[in-house]
Amino acid sequence: MAIADLEAALSADERALLERLGPGLQKLGALRDAMLAGRLGAEANRLRGDVRPPAPGDIETAPRDAGACAELAEEGAEALRRGEVGLLLLNGGMATRFGGVVKGTVPVVDDRSFLAFKLQDAQRVAARVGAPLPPVILMNSVATEAATRAHLEANGGFGYPPGRVWSFEQQWTIRLTPQGAPFLEDDGRPSFYGPGHGDMAPCLRRSGLLERFLSGGGRVLLMSNVDNALATLDPVLLGWHLRRGAAITAELAEKEPGDAGGTPARVDGRPQIVESFRFPPAFDQDAIPVLNTNTFWFDATRLDREAPLTWFMVQKKVDGRAAIQFERLVGELTATLPTAFLQVAREGAEGRFHPVKVPADLEGGRDYLLSTWASRG
Repeated sequence: MAIADLEAALSADERALLERLGPGLQKLGALRDAMLAGRLGAEANRLRGDVRPPAPGDIETAPRDAGACAELAEEGAEALRRGEVGLLLLNGGMATRFGGVVKGTVPVVDDRSFLAFKLQDAQRVAARVGAPLPPVILMNSVATEAATRAHLEANGGFGYPPGRVWSFEQQWTIRLTPQGAPFLEDDGRPSFYGPGHGDMAPCLRRSGLLERFLSGGGRVLLMSNVDNALATLDPVLLGWHLRRGAAITAELAEKEPGDAGGTPARVDGRPQIVESFRFPPAFDQDAIPVLNTNTFWFDATRLDREAPLTWFMVQKKVDGRAAIQFERLVGELTATLPTAFLQVAREGAEGRFHPVKVPADLEGGRDYLLSTWASRG
């Protein structure tokens, strides 16, 4: 199919936005053609190689021995003092699950939002170890950029200097119908979306912020979802990542009933994160007791190059209608970059995985979040 029908559905401003942020009409048209030809879809998403549960030794457990933790914490603290560490928060998407409010700006208690807690925790850790404030890099979207900027300005950055909070935008493109036509909103305009957190590395490079981080002596980026409020800067885990020397350390947590998402598995002998929809139908995913928390420690120098990421076709319900999205996932970087897998605590004072996807998650978990933050100072 020609892309003329896609182009005709867009205003000049919308075409310019799509081309500026990508992946652009040519790529969208190619993805659509692959979908209509059957080369993209639920079955095409599945892995075809030899897929097995993790082997013994693939997953390590976060250290608990006091002496070992003290040594690792000092190694992490030294990296912080040298200014080698930054935080990268995934703050993009569509701002829909909280009733159109940008999740990072949602108050958790009083006027302290998820972003406030992330920024104030970084200040706490830096002060405790005598380090400069690490840069905080926000991956926003067209739907979250303006509201996030206004939120930080209205609150004085929650004590964080503006020059240490950087931001870039993820890609932005349009949804399609299952027949390949532009999916239109009720007002007749094309429906835009951000095509997944796989945008992180390519958009970070394109923004120039990765080069800025590296040229300033940056070495490690801790990436987490803004709604995973407990994935805070931990010198012990930073030290652990540095000792392992892998390009990526992936944090894992024990599965609970109802959890969905990626898990570690071996594909053709290589341990990596595999999304649930990619497993062969007969594979028993319950045989893997941990899941990916989408918190990664990256050797930032390894992000300064292209890595092959698959475009997946995903069917969504938008306003009760079927819509097609093409997405990429950051966890797929573990398929090509050397990765260490670390199981961290999910609950308790050391818990690092308590995502808040909808308002009910916040209401039910607020007391736990507050008590855990309090225990960390």
